[in-house]
Amino acid sequence: MRTTPTLALLAVLLLTLTGCGGTTTGGTSAGAPAAKSVILITPNPASTNSFLQLSVKGAQAAAKEIGASFKLYESKDPAGIAQNVDAAVRAKPTVIVGVSFSFDDVFATVPRQHPGQQFLQIDSCAKDPAPNLTCVSFKEHEAAYLAGVEAGLLSESGKIGIVLPIDSPFIHRWIDPFFTGAKAVNPKVTGTPLYVGGNTPFSDPARAKAQAQALAGQGADIIAAAASGGNQGVFEAAAEAHVKSFGVDVNQCPQSPGNVIDNVLKHVDVAEAAAIKDIAAGKTGGVKVYGLAEGGVGVNALGDDLASSQCTVAASPQVVAKVKQARDDIVSGKLVVADPLAG
Repeated sequence: MRTTPTLALLAVLLLTLTGCGGTTTGGTSAGAPAAKSVILITPNPASTNSFLQLSVKGAQAAAKEIGASFKLYESKDPAGIAQNVDAAVRAKPTVIVGVSFSFDDVFATVPRQHPGQQFLQIDSCAKDPAPNLTCVSFKEHEAAYLAGVEAGLLSESGKIGIVLPIDSPFIHRWIDPFFTGAKAVNPKVTGTPLYVGGNTPFSDPARAKAQAQALAGQGADIIAAAASGGNQGVFEAAAEAHVKSFGVDVNQCPQSPGNVIDNVLKHVDVAEAAAIKDIAAGKTGGVKVYGLAEGGVGVNALGDDLASSQCTVAASPQVVAKVKQARDDIVSGKLVVADPLAG
């Protein structure tokens, strides 16, 4: 029987539909390997958060290196995180990346429900992680201790403070070691933490500034900014009160020239990119921890570019020498910085 042109076209369409599975961005033909893709989910918008911006940079770099597409899903609250994770799972990328402890709950269950999907959690890890969940964490407390050493040596009033988003065990990794490091070089130093709180504790410069002003009013001459997206408010308050400050995650000294001593650095982009490349190569699961020894954390005082960093500690070589000695002692095991999360 002769096939009419219409029936022939229909047959081709049916073969096309039955020969393809799901559809992905930049999809491939039947039988070809699926295109690689990376989906990064942030707990808050990344535009005003240097830490989240660093995670975007790392994921983008890794995606480019492994020849994958990249998509960013930004959340605003826990409900948004859950919705974004659900959407990412349906997209079936090479890896779904979630940033921070905000993903502890959802990553405790979703990876087990989708064993064929790879997940990566940055800066925290769900309890009893599934085999398809890889975690990257940092020893922030080691770098915070070094910043504390600087604060203890440079404080003239003997009063230092720190502004943070919320009071939680994880956040204490910035508080306790900072004060411990200061007291190690100046036993008379007293430290006070204040919290931003409110509806948007990780992105509220106004409330962060108010807390920094309160610390300055109490006599603190050094105020560390660990308020995430609210750090600029801390820097403004410190500059107005003619006191010094510290930044976190990246070099924030240029944000307030002449007023920021140093920064508690986390090389999130480097560690994240390495983890994504490992997952793409089939090395999945487990927890990778980066501290001073692994080059995952640090302070600008340790960097070769200190002179151009705009950090004021560059003008105090004796303080830099003390910081380097403390770093060496921690790396060698001579000095152990207590981890507040370890109890």
